[in-house]
Amino acid sequence: MSPDAFAPDERVLSGETADVYFLRTREAMQAARVNPVAVMEVFPARDGVLCGMREVLALLGEVLPSEGESWALGEGDRISAKEVVLRIKARYLSYGIYETAILGILASETGWATAARECADAAGSLPVVSFGARHVHTNAAPNMDYAATVGGCVNCSTPLGAILAGTEPSGTMPHAMVLCFGDTVEAALAYDKHLAPAVSRTVLVDTFLDEAEESIRVARALGDKLQAVRLDTPRELGGVTPELVQRVRARLDSEGFSGVQIFVSGGITPERIREFIEAGAPVDGFGVGSYISSAKPNDFTADLREIDGRPIAKRGRTPGITPNRRLQRMI
Repeated sequence: MSPDAFAPDERVLSGETADVYFLRTREAMQAARVNPVAVMEVFPARDGVLCGMREVLALLGEVLPSEGESWALGEGDRISAKEVVLRIKARYLSYGIYETAILGILASETGWATAARECADAAGSLPVVSFGARHVHTNAAPNMDYAATVGGCVNCSTPLGAILAGTEPSGTMPHAMVLCFGDTVEAALAYDKHLAPAVSRTVLVDTFLDEAEESIRVARALGDKLQAVRLDTPRELGGVTPELVQRVRARLDSEGFSGVQIFVSGGITPERIREFIEAGAPVDGFGVGSYISSAKPNDFTADLREIDGRPIAKRGRTPGITPNRRLQRMI
């Protein structure tokens, strides 16, 4: 992965993505020549899987003065509600306008990573791939995919997300490709002929005919090159069920294609993953979309706890630095 992969966007550095009151605060404090050494602590509202810290530290590395300091928990760490995950010590104006960015990055990415971990935990040894890029703003899709891998997905669908995660993007083919060719086998043959050998020969088999029948047609056409079939049956036809997977598996096995794996996608959640596993359905992997991409952000809060060495806090909060031995010095 490139060392610049998490470099902050110029619009973030300029403050264009900040809440405007932070910019006005900076303007007033600069004019009044007030700029104390302040200690800020950041903590989550809920338990979860921490994600976004690499991006936050990259931002702080750009903006903190040479004497600035920060302590943090690591990417992928399990965190508890109200636990301090980040502490910053520096002149306030060096980082004050970035509170919006810091909290937003951690909130969104921790929410996505936590949802991914729920899916991965449900799947056990079976792989889970992030397929949710289409459910978020395109600018956020790579970060969502990256967070999903931090949470436990073995891979993700977008090339930029894969770069952030230090892996290769994963995917099969869309229904649109099969519809354009007018036949699943024709689409599969073109996919095999024109794509690099390193690309997985995983074929979508629910577009035109019965899934088991399409699986056999494709397996006969591609032979040993077919690695897997993907089931993504729409809700209008009952969706993908354990019984459907079992039927496809039995048909493939009976025709001598026991090495072809079955990959399941379409409305997959931790509950559905457990249903497949508990039913003994021979699934070899899951593609998860909106359960991860639509995960609720884990709201983070930033509080000043010390000003020029003096413990301080707003009403309702405890003045002074909050102990957390898990924090590691990062800057």
